[in-house]
Amino acid sequence: MQRPQPAANPPYRLPPRLFDARCRACWYVAGLVLLVVASFWSLDLQWGQFLSLSALNSMARFIGEFVPPDTSAEFLRKVALATWETLAMSALGTLLAAAAGLALALPASRLHAGDAARGRTPTRLLLNALRAVPELVWAGLLLIAAGLGPFAGTLALAVHTTGVLGRLFAEALENAPPGPGAALRAQGVGTLPVFCYATLPQVLPQLLSYTLYRWENNIRAAAVLGVVGAGGLGQLLYFHMGLFHMGKTATVLGAMLLLVAAVDALSCGARRWMTR
Repeated sequence: MQRPQPAANPPYRLPPRLFDARCRACWYVAGLVLLVVASFWSLDLQWGQFLSLSALNSMARFIGEFVPPDTSAEFLRKVALATWETLAMSALGTLLAAAAGLALALPASRLHAGDAARGRTPTRLLLNALRAVPELVWAGLLLIAAGLGPFAGTLALAVHTTGVLGRLFAEALENAPPGPGAALRAQGVGTLPVFCYATLPQVLPQLLSYTLYRWENNIRAAAVLGVVGAGGLGQLLYFHMGLFHMGKTATVLGAMLLLVAAVDALSCGARRWMTR
């Protein structure tokens, strides 16, 4: 009985070259590095002045003015109401955006290979336009129609986030596994039942994850929208910082940090629960 011969050692291969003229990724990385270098060269970045001793002393003196924060009962009550207003603006704006984004994601996606998707291009252009305009600009425009207050801020968050979620939802729908939907269409099932019973259940956790992530972002955006009079913590921050009430400003900033941390923890726990 012959013993099995050991397998021959594979031929030695040299490591790939660091740069290859036929490698597209190499050219992409080289272009990106060139862009970064050109950015540093074109911008007037005064690092010496920024890191100077006088600048550091000025920053330390400015930060010291935030201590102690205002903890009076009356002001804390105003901050609590503004915090709730900011939270409500972000939650309602995200909810409206999720509903509108899903409605626009359907015509913006090609659900199967035989789908003509005639509305795909114009709908995607609309989504691009909605998310190209920042929330602050939308709030400034909507203040003319809705007036000062949280209503304009909520609509601004909803409009901008609709463009973001609509694009994300459309990509998720197009990348859904086609097998279950194809099996139902082969049995003569219509488009809407195929979407409800085959496509949507597969992508629903991903859609919810996108929505929660945008809610986290909208908390921060809602806090900034108060600068243009859209209510919430941002309006308090803009008012007291403009009057150099640094103690009250510190309290508002602390409320913003606590609100963002609480929403981040809630969103992270919800995503973990969905992926079990």
